[in-house]
Amino acid sequence: MSEAVPPEDRPAPPALPAQPPLIVAEQLEKEYRGGSEALRVLKGVNLVVQPGELVAIVGASGVGKSTLLHVLGALDRPTAGRVLFRGEDLFARSDAELTRFRRHEVGFVFQLYNLLAEFTALENALLPALVQRRPLGEARALALDALREVGLTERMGHRPGELSGGEQQRVALARALVGRPAVIIADEPTGNLDPKTSEGVFELFTRLQAERGVTFVIATHNLELARRADRLVRLVDGRAVME
Repeated sequence: MSEAVPPEDRPAPPALPAQPPLIVAEQLEKEYRGGSEALRVLKGVNLVVQPGELVAIVGASGVGKSTLLHVLGALDRPTAGRVLFRGEDLFARSDAELTRFRRHEVGFVFQLYNLLAEFTALENALLPALVQRRPLGEARALALDALREVGLTERMGHRPGELSGGEQQRVALARALVGRPAVIIADEPTGNLDPKTSEGVFELFTRLQAERGVTFVIATHNLELARRADRLVRLVDGRAVME
């Protein structure tokens, strides 16, 4: 019978291979034309987002934060450069394929919430699942689960006008979670909220990242919150500067 090998003398298990990046932006450019004039907003942005990472994008107003998020989420096409999603060129896809990409792979959270005023919190939250053509019962179950995760179970029957700004943003986040996306893109999600409520919403992002492995790309003007992300990226003159 062979002797047991002390733990300290045992060979270390082989390291697991690193996950490939979820999103890679390469030399992104975006130009808007108005008559004979052209406005270059993005001027060669490079960015890598790993699965499960929370990346904060900061910069002065008008520097291109929203434009960058729109390109990463396939809401807009770049003028030049490319976005790789799980290693595949995103904009090599057809418009119909990009629509499916937005429905299944990306959840969006906006500064102004973009909730339907006549719908309850539950009805707003389940919409992405219905767009994915899930059965109503499954969509409702997913929405209830998402509202529970953001702490709004007791408010699910309320309409947006009956909710505070922070509660409305939580509904918007629940809606983004319902489709089980690979990444949530949030454009100034705390821009309309007071400091205390902003803190609570950002804490919710970090908790979902830690507990569910949700990937977030967040544009914010709140530098104090941004510094708590895994990585902070500053847009300066249309280019990304890592901090």
